[in-house]
Amino acid sequence: MKNDPSALGRHIILELYDCPADLLKAPAQAEKFLLEAAERMEATVVNAQFHAFSPYGVSGVVVIQESHLTIHTWPEHQYAAIDIFTCGALKLEEGIAYLCDAFQSKKHWQRELARGLNLEHSRTASNL
Repeated sequence: MKNDPSALGRHIILELYDCPADLLKAPAQAEKFLLEAAERMEATVVNAQFHAFSPYGVSGVVVIQESHLTIHTWPEHQYAAIDIFTCGALKLEEGIAYLCDAFQSKKHWQRELARGLNLEHSRTASNL
C-alpha cells in the first residue's frame, strides 16, 4: 500500500526473523540502528529511550517529529518486532531496508496500515 492521501498516517509493522541473538540484547545497539534508520528515512529525531530487560531483550522508542519508531526484541527467539508510524512524507523503504540489513535478519515480513481513514465517519458514528 502506498501513501493513501486520505489517511492521517502510515503504520509499518516489521517482523525480523533469524537475527543474531547478540544484536538483539544491547539497548545501545538497537538505539544506534533505529536512529540510523530514522536518518535514512529523513525523519527529524526528537528523543530516544531504550531499556534492557533481564535476563535479555530490549524495548525502545525513537520519537520523531513525524511520529515514532519502536522495537521489542526476543534474542532467545532471534526475533525483533519493529513498528514505524509516520504522518509525514518519509523515505520509509530506505529505513526498512537498512533495519533488515543491520539486524542481519535472514527473513522478514512487513505490513502497512493506513491510519486515520474515515475520520469523519467515525466521528459521526460515535457522536464525538
